[in-house]
Amino acid sequence: MSTQRHTVLGDPEWLQEARDAVDGFVAGLQAGIDSADAPTYNADFADDVMWGSPYGATVIGYDTLHSIHRGMFERGVAVAGPSSRYQTVNVMSPTPDVAIAHVRRVAMDGDGQPIPMDDASVFSEMAMYVLVRRDGRWWLAAGQNTPIRPKN
Repeated sequence: MSTQRHTVLGDPEWLQEARDAVDGFVAGLQAGIDSADAPTYNADFADDVMWGSPYGATVIGYDTLHSIHRGMFERGVAVAGPSSRYQTVNVMSPTPDVAIAHVRRVAMDGDGQPIPMDDASVFSEMAMYVLVRRDGRWWLAAGQNTPIRPKN
């Protein structure tokens, strides 16, 4: 059995700024979903963003990802059910200029209530986002999205 201690990467000194950055980023995603507007949704994506889609694709670069998101909004497929809500689950900050977050997107019914995760007809997802501060502004450097599927 190993007696090696594992290091803690998150630093509480930087956590509040990281949380604020993630909350602002999530608010932008929500505003984009609510208005079905790709420029709003993608406003904080870096030009060299790395993206893992919930369908297994990997996308590099803002222009390519923006085109995909614009098409999804135009076809009405970016909204999960009648609506969806982004929820920050956890945030850590290993350096003053990096925020790493787990964010959940939950499908909502017409009354604004979460649709149970065991309903296979709706789309909910978990994402890991990495934000990097450059010249005083926070940018999405990378995102990995994973659909939440009911257990069989």
